[in-house]
Amino acid sequence: MSALFAPFAFAALGPEAHAADTITEALTGGKVTANLQYRYENVDQPTSGLKTAEASTFRLRLGYETAEYKGFGAMVQIESIAGNHTYNSRTNGQTGYSVVADPRGTEINQAYLSYSGLPQTKVKYGRQVIRLDNDRWIGNVVWRQNWQTYDGVTAVNQSLPDTTITAAYLYNVNRVFTNSSIDNGTGALMGDHKMSSPLINIKYSGFKFADIVGYGYFLDYDSAAKAFGRNNSTRTLGIRATGSAPIGAGTKLLYSAEYADQSDYADNPNNYNVHYTLLEGGVGFNVANLPTTFKVGYELLSSNGKQSLSTPLATLFAFNGWADVFLATPAKGLQDVYGTLSTTVAGIVLRADYHDFQADFGGGKYGTEWDLMAEKQFDKTWSVGTRAAFFRTDRVGNPDCPACIDTDKFWLYGAMNF
Repeated sequence: MSALFAPFAFAALGPEAHAADTITEALTGGKVTANLQYRYENVDQPTSGLKTAEASTFRLRLGYETAEYKGFGAMVQIESIAGNHTYNSRTNGQTGYSVVADPRGTEINQAYLSYSGLPQTKVKYGRQVIRLDNDRWIGNVVWRQNWQTYDGVTAVNQSLPDTTITAAYLYNVNRVFTNSSIDNGTGALMGDHKMSSPLINIKYSGFKFADIVGYGYFLDYDSAAKAFGRNNSTRTLGIRATGSAPIGAGTKLLYSAEYADQSDYADNPNNYNVHYTLLEGGVGFNVANLPTTFKVGYELLSSNGKQSLSTPLATLFAFNGWADVFLATPAKGLQDVYGTLSTTVAGIVLRADYHDFQADFGGGKYGTEWDLMAEKQFDKTWSVGTRAAFFRTDRVGNPDCPACIDTDKFWLYGAMNF
């Protein structure tokens, strides 16, 4: 692998992609990007009967984007992940260990054609990263070594003042587990998700007080996607507002609010309607010349007692705690009351989160979690960091939340980007 990629790594220091006068110039005058990342992840779940997972993984990602010729361009990106065997990646058969969703392997992460010849519009066709808003509904799971990418077509238009319209049609989702992952007969489709799913997201930034987003996501899973796919064929319609306002010298008020309605769609065998609510407020200020942010929030993934709101294409690690206890919403829903405190000391970003989890339907307690982080970005190339998550259940063997078991996670990581 080193012999294959080394020549391209040096080329990454060359000029960026630009408009070309000939096809040859477009193909040879592009931009190389490279990422190398090492991560150690330890997962301890003492009451689960599983061995402690110790995943030591290394990722190499290499991409090449051509310059544009008459509005046309192309991009290809390869991703290769190596690691040890003392964890369950869902592909290595090590089911006696706790799960760390970083399977080994090499695959095409992105490969698409683009066209920007239309007025203030860019179209992409092929395998690509798609991130909408804060990744709550559509994200690329940037935390995992193997990113989630999408096969389909996207169009981003900015011809209206202060407005960005993103439309997409997805026919496959390349998930973090790879298509070789094991479902163990549960029907929980872990590999690629085949689908026929249109998406629309409209963002307006013309108001001083907030950016407003309206969206509609219509997930139609292929009939061969077993129970997981059919149950997650949903129609989600929502609106989101985020903004800030100065309230004093060096101090600003931060706020976010979001509401979405979700119902069954396509061949989903269930007939239901649930909703999503987010309310978040905070302040940004300086303490002894240290930039500091404090936020409190309430997030609701509702339930009717049998079906709950689902977000299968989200960057789930970013929500409801880093211990990843709630990758799937419990049948009785989820309420998350949380607080976040972050600051920067000597260039090191420090952060602490606290979560209190309980059911939406019936109000039963699930547990609490503390998350801690320290990260340092030295320059555009080098970065290091460490994180820890500590989830404690309020009820051992909770039938409403089988995944709610005491979980401790620790990470140590470093990356180099060209």
